[in-house]
Amino acid sequence: MIGAILTLVAAQAAVASVPAAERPMVVIEERATIRREPPPHGAIGMSTAYRISDGVDGRTMEFRKRILHRGAAIGVHRIDHDEVYYVLSGTGEVTSGGERRTLTPGMTAYLYSGATVGIRQTGGKSLSLIISYPLAKPVAAK
Repeated sequence: MIGAILTLVAAQAAVASVPAAERPMVVIEERATIRREPPPHGAIGMSTAYRISDGVDGRTMEFRKRILHRGAAIGVHRIDHDEVYYVLSGTGEVTSGGERRTLTPGMTAYLYSGATVGIRQTGGKSLSLIISYPLAKPVAAK
């Protein structure tokens, strides 16, 4: 894991001074990004977070994997950007603007800017999902 992190840091240092259109891709191993933490927006239960895009300088979006363990939830909150939840495994209930829908593997919730949204784990298995959204401004290169 340390090797993967050092590789990412070295790659980021090499591209920091190159214009965005000329930067090489960044390859990230998810195991180098894992954290066990309460979910955002209320700290309801416990989750495993893969903060996959966090180490990418100059990025304009977030790309994350989160596993909501039994009873966990990303609490209801207002978003100021479009956001996508894609379910890898488990069952969850997504809320947007007061509407609730069940999501199962292979389903996606596309959530619109200005909506009040959240998602909670339901069923017998942890809910594993990919979450992606644009940033208000690019992350500065280090």
